[in-house]
Amino acid sequence: MTRPLVPGRDPHAVRHPAAPGSAKVGEDRHVVVVGGGIAGLGAATILAERGVRVTLVEACEQLGGRVRAWPLGDGRTMSRGFHAFFRQYYTLRALLRRADPTLAHLVPVPDYPLRRGDGLTDSFAALPPTPPANLLAFVLRSPTFPVAALPSVHIPSAVELIDVSYPESHGRYDGESAQAFLDRLRFPEGARHLALEVFARSFFAHPTEFGAGELVGMFHSYFTGSSEGLLFDVPDDDYDTALWAPLGRYLEGLGVDVRLGSRVTSLIEPADTLRPVWRIHTHSSSSPEQVAEELEADAVVLATDPRATRELVAGLSGASGGGSAETSRGGSRWSGVIAAQQDWHRRVEAGVNAPPFAVLRVWLDGEVAPEREAFLGTSGYDLLDNVTVLERFEDGAAAWTAEHGGSVVEMHGYAVDPVRDAALAGEGPRGLDLRVVRERLMASLHEVYPETRGLGVVHEELLIEDDCGLVGTGAWRERLTVETPYPGLVLAGDGLRVDWPIALMERAAVTGVLAANRLLAGWGVRGEDIWTVPLQGILKRRPSARTMAIGAGAGLAGALVTTAVARAARGARSGIRARG
Repeated sequence: MTRPLVPGRDPHAVRHPAAPGSAKVGEDRHVVVVGGGIAGLGAATILAERGVRVTLVEACEQLGGRVRAWPLGDGRTMSRGFHAFFRQYYTLRALLRRADPTLAHLVPVPDYPLRRGDGLTDSFAALPPTPPANLLAFVLRSPTFPVAALPSVHIPSAVELIDVSYPESHGRYDGESAQAFLDRLRFPEGARHLALEVFARSFFAHPTEFGAGELVGMFHSYFTGSSEGLLFDVPDDDYDTALWAPLGRYLEGLGVDVRLGSRVTSLIEPADTLRPVWRIHTHSSSSPEQVAEELEADAVVLATDPRATRELVAGLSGASGGGSAETSRGGSRWSGVIAAQQDWHRRVEAGVNAPPFAVLRVWLDGEVAPEREAFLGTSGYDLLDNVTVLERFEDGAAAWTAEHGGSVVEMHGYAVDPVRDAALAGEGPRGLDLRVVRERLMASLHEVYPETRGLGVVHEELLIEDDCGLVGTGAWRERLTVETPYPGLVLAGDGLRVDWPIALMERAAVTGVLAANRLLAGWGVRGEDIWTVPLQGILKRRPSARTMAIGAGAGLAGALVTTAVARAARGARSGIRARG
């Protein structure tokens, strides 16, 4: 039997087959998908392609969820911040291919530069994509990882980065924060901030609150465990124009009822498990006074942000400590069901949201210098975590630049927390002083790209949100999964637990597919196969690969020693010439 073609360049990518079954549903099935972000779009797509009748309910006027963009009324657009579409996002990219088969609307970014506050910059552009060669090249080339600092690195902790095995490695870091892991790793400070801490902040969390298991998993997925490399693509226009509106049209072509600007206010679970029918109440997001509409469905995919999920499931029977009328009548036969529901609600209620994030987009009266990076990740620049010159990527921004002669620049602060930084506190959204947030982001922009100091701001938009779940240090197995104790109700979203080392947008897409697959399996229908990066680090793979990895590790050590000696010799020669 021939091996299926891998979805990228990594020959070790792993396929996770869906449960066997028929190609289509054999009878009418109706599913309401709550939430039109990546997870909801993924679930709706898989279900509709297999003949399920789908109603997709989204509170905003655009699809995309936390990767949404919207018009400002004068040809300009705003979004929730920069997102990188990495090559190892196999499931997300497969979803986008439904509307864009060749991914023509994703354009490659030539580099992923990361700059720290003293100006030193790491580049990933010319690194070989395959581990361990990428690690060797990074250490030898990085200005933030001096060879002289290598003896201070805690080798057993460093080896953990290439000695993982999933899902077992998820639970290995229960109770440990990313900060604690970084402390025991003892990387040089610059490398610590640029190579690792940037991953923690991309989850909108401070490293002391972010779980070490997620950090290690991300490092495996993006760098030490995958041959896809660390470079990425971005859309060639705003998210709605390039990605989500076309995918919405694809879904409508499959018969999906896409309802934008409609908010779900409550879920009512089935009263009769022999004929389970969920009732879903909705109303217009813009006109709450309108009469609510009730939908009936065989199942519900709840693909909302963590806070909305907690609010919607709080009305289910198990949340009150009891059970439904039927489970109550069932006596001891249902005691296990009630206990499972109560335990699940306990885990739901334990969820918390990450601190607020800020996105400031400015339309300037002059252009950023052409030699500046189009995208730059930063560390040590106060609130600023990245800056993007949008006309280099997006057609809409490029058109504004061509007409007005100015750049469109976006600044993103991942964790703008008034609890940790009292100077940010104010009366604005999420307890922030918007003036202070804006001034500090602009000051950092002027540091990073000094020519912007002399440019005027023609338009600006500042967005503050706090709807991302916090991936904390608690036990991995306590986190929610797509499954729930309520028949016909499944969850989807990037805050859920999955066995595989995936994160962010890819986890959202994967959980959407897993939610759909769960429902389809119950109806005897085959779902969608899922591909992931390898599940084992280079020290855990086949014996031959392990031998090669150990040899590469010895080569790495030898190369580092050789480099250190060579650098010392060059320094000595330079000193002799200077004194002579």
